[in-house]
Amino acid sequence: MATLREVAALAGVSTSMVSRVLNDAPDTRATDETRQRIRDAAVQLGYRANFAARALKNSRTHVIGVVLPDLANPIYIDLLDAVEEEAARQGYLTLLARAEGLLTNPDAIPRLVHEGRVDGVIVQASDGLSPDALTSLTGGSTPAVFVNSSHPRESGSVLLDDAAGGRVAAEHLWGLGHRDIAFAGGLPGSENSARRLEGFSAALQGLGGSLPEHRISRRGFAVEQGAAAVADLLAAGIPPTAIAVANVNAAFGVLTELRSRGVAVPDDMSVIAIHEAPGAQHTWPPLTTIEMPLGALGAAAVTALRGLIEAGTVSDTVVSSPAPRLHERESTRPPNPHAPARANV
Repeated sequence: MATLREVAALAGVSTSMVSRVLNDAPDTRATDETRQRIRDAAVQLGYRANFAARALKNSRTHVIGVVLPDLANPIYIDLLDAVEEEAARQGYLTLLARAEGLLTNPDAIPRLVHEGRVDGVIVQASDGLSPDALTSLTGGSTPAVFVNSSHPRESGSVLLDDAAGGRVAAEHLWGLGHRDIAFAGGLPGSENSARRLEGFSAALQGLGGSLPEHRISRRGFAVEQGAAAVADLLAAGIPPTAIAVANVNAAFGVLTELRSRGVAVPDDMSVIAIHEAPGAQHTWPPLTTIEMPLGALGAAAVTALRGLIEAGTVSDTVVSSPAPRLHERESTRPPNPHAPARANV
């Protein structure tokens, strides 16, 4: 394996200059040409930094943990890709873990930090997870940034503009002519679902409509919870002409349950969901969705966590750019004035 001295000889600089450039020392005085020459020499010689020694010297590993509720959930693909890409750009590696597994071992993350294996964590909590459960994930003292959720006793959250996603859903359905619209949300304690519901309801009111309580279900974001939401919303008598679903996974359950009840989408009822997912265009009918900026969210979370690790402070952030993007597909259309109010729904 090549040494710093060999890289320095090839680049024509001192070994200390090589060390400072390759370790991104903030006060290094070197021209861009010199930096590039050093990096080219390191690549040519196959030099690999001694990360263990670097961690001992800096008391950092340049590794961050990423905790997600469900590693199989397609919604998190863009988020995770962005986290890994931005982390690499800022000189960090990422470790991935599932939140539910860590809840059974609350010492896991604090141990990783205290043993010098990770510098901090990005946490996407499960829908409706309690503050105490959030604390148990991080041990209360671990540098942590919460994504799409916030902690009442700790700063450090990066949120989507969920209200904007709700507004886009309401405006789309209203623009198609729907006036009797229902909302299938997350669990009662879900912050992001509450924000989406708030934006959705406010948009309807601004357009001259309303969202009565019997048109709201709070079952959760899982597929089976979306199916349960359908039972709630159809139990009130005459069914709505459209359902807005706060999460695309739950919308998959909504579509399946409506089909099983003989409700044709979109002939009898339109369905729109917040979040885009790889399978949304392959449902039947293809699902109208609102794409939220998960990539920008992931990049912002990495930047926030690095600031917390290095400076000890972090500000709560709302990611509003790019704006939520409507993907209009076959699951939404103008209401059918001849759709039957089916007795078996």
